[in-house]
Amino acid sequence: MPGDMPISRILLDNNVPIHLAPLLRPREAVHASAVGWATLINGYLIKAALTHGFDAMITGDQNIEHQQNLSGLPLAFIVLTTTHWPTLRTNVALVLDAIEALEPGGYSLLALPRPPRRRGPYPRPEC
Repeated sequence: MPGDMPISRILLDNNVPIHLAPLLRPREAVHASAVGWATLINGYLIKAALTHGFDAMITGDQNIEHQQNLSGLPLAFIVLTTTHWPTLRTNVALVLDAIEALEPGGYSLLALPRPPRRRGPYPRPEC
C-alpha cells in the first residue's frame, strides 16, 4: 500500500557518518555509537540490531554479505559504496530512495558517485 513505511527503524553502522541519521527522517535512524555499540562489529552488531527491533542497517562494509550469513534474517541491509560524508550529504535522496525500495530482510548495494580525488601539487624538480 502506498505510504506504508515498512522500514522505519534504521541502525547506522559505525563506519557510516553519524550526520546521516537526522537526514533520514521521518524514519528513526540511530548511529551504533549513539546507543553504546561503538565497539560491536558485524555479527554482534547485527544481533544487537535484531534484539532491539531495528528493521534495517546501513553499512559501508561491502564484504558484509560474504562475512555474515544474512539469508533468512528479518533485518534489511543497505550497503554504501562510499561513506565519504560530502558525497553522502549530496546524495541523500538516493539513500532515501533505497530505503523506500527496500523490503524487510532485503539487501541493496547502493552505488554512489565516487568522491572527487584530491591531489596535492606536484613537487618541483630540484635544479
